[in-house]
Amino acid sequence: MSGDPSTWPVAEAAAAIAAGTLSPVELVDATLARIEAHDGALNSFVTLAADKARASARTAEAEIRAGRHRGPLHGIPFATKDNYDSAGILTACQSHMRRDHVPAKSAVAIERMEAAGAILIGKCATAEFGTGGPSPGMLFPPARNPWDGERYTGGSSTGSGAAVGAGLLRIALGSDTGGSVRGPAAFCGAVGLKPTYGLVSRRGVFPLSYSLDHCGPITRSVEDAAIAVGGMAGPDPLDPASAMVEAGDYRAALGAGVRGLRVGYLRSWPAKDPITDPEVLAALDAAADTFRDLGATVEEAAFEDEDIFLAVGRTILIAEYYAIHRETLLRCPELYERPARERLMVGAFARGSDYVDALRVRRKLALAFNQSVMSRYDVLLTSTAVRPAWRFDEMPDEPMHMLGLTTYAFNITGNPAMSMPSGFSASGLPLSLQLVGRMFDEATLLRAGAAYEGATNWLARRPQLAV
Repeated sequence: MSGDPSTWPVAEAAAAIAAGTLSPVELVDATLARIEAHDGALNSFVTLAADKARASARTAEAEIRAGRHRGPLHGIPFATKDNYDSAGILTACQSHMRRDHVPAKSAVAIERMEAAGAILIGKCATAEFGTGGPSPGMLFPPARNPWDGERYTGGSSTGSGAAVGAGLLRIALGSDTGGSVRGPAAFCGAVGLKPTYGLVSRRGVFPLSYSLDHCGPITRSVEDAAIAVGGMAGPDPLDPASAMVEAGDYRAALGAGVRGLRVGYLRSWPAKDPITDPEVLAALDAAADTFRDLGATVEEAAFEDEDIFLAVGRTILIAEYYAIHRETLLRCPELYERPARERLMVGAFARGSDYVDALRVRRKLALAFNQSVMSRYDVLLTSTAVRPAWRFDEMPDEPMHMLGLTTYAFNITGNPAMSMPSGFSASGLPLSLQLVGRMFDEATLLRAGAAYEGATNWLARRPQLAV
């Protein structure tokens, strides 16, 4: 390939590094230069680790020259949302509460990426503790959407979505409690993968909800996502939620196509939402047709109303969110910005019986979904966001629940789910679709996504900022 190597697909950059035609030092320098040139308009990064990244790149180069190549992530830069602990690097969670927090140890997901040879280049903006919306007093400025700087990136992996959507780098890790990987990917024109609950360790990532949190990558392409999740996944005996399932080869079937696969089209959820943009629904219908043209069997699927998932998820979230922050909220509420503080306070009114009931209903919903829907289909197709990115000046007061994301349900069920571009609005903003897979069947989910991606040309279009 030619041109700026920071824009090359991960697999192609990795092949060039392995062949000795691209140096990890050159790739890191190109990525840092790209961030420096463009991030002033985006605020996607809150901390850069340039010196550490360059040192890691020199180490990677020496290892590869000595014949110790670790695989497709060796020498590849990545970033993380700023709720991932990173050894020796500020991890503030966008909060004045943690403005001086520099951990001694990195989150397990970072350790595993680094063990695979990937190079941490910096920390990306987030909403305060994963749920607060944009506020004038934020510790760092809010990330801006690369397609329109006056628009929101989606929360709460705000900077990860903006950085990848802008083309500043190919992989940025996020966390997803109700859609916080998939939402930013949808609004910023990237791929966002929420793996199966428990496949990736959350240890060392500041929690929003113990029961609903997932860690996953935002990437430029489906293959990038397959490579990234392969680097993150695997059992962790010290994470109580770890599924103790080994990472798989998520790239092996990417070129297998979808002929013979059964796709359930869950059209009813976005179709009945009053804020759904007609362009989103038209793009989804076109995507269903694309899967049919590729040889998949596509039929409309039905399941419980989305509202029951929102009610269950909200009840669990507010109770666990408050429990995590209760002591600091009572001791120093002034250190929380208004959006985060007000959402936290709601949890003080959650009753134990409501929380237990929500956990019980969650279990029933998850079992029913996997037994009655995913037993019939290999992949489910639905929307991610039911409208393009909001303008900052039109943001609803409750962005987590009112932004029009049809993502929460799959945090409740725990199924792997992936957002990817499905086209563009007439105004040039990214549209998105969501694919949902069977438990621990990321391979088929990614296979279906790769087939759709290959049959369309959405990823070839880039925001002007990143050209």
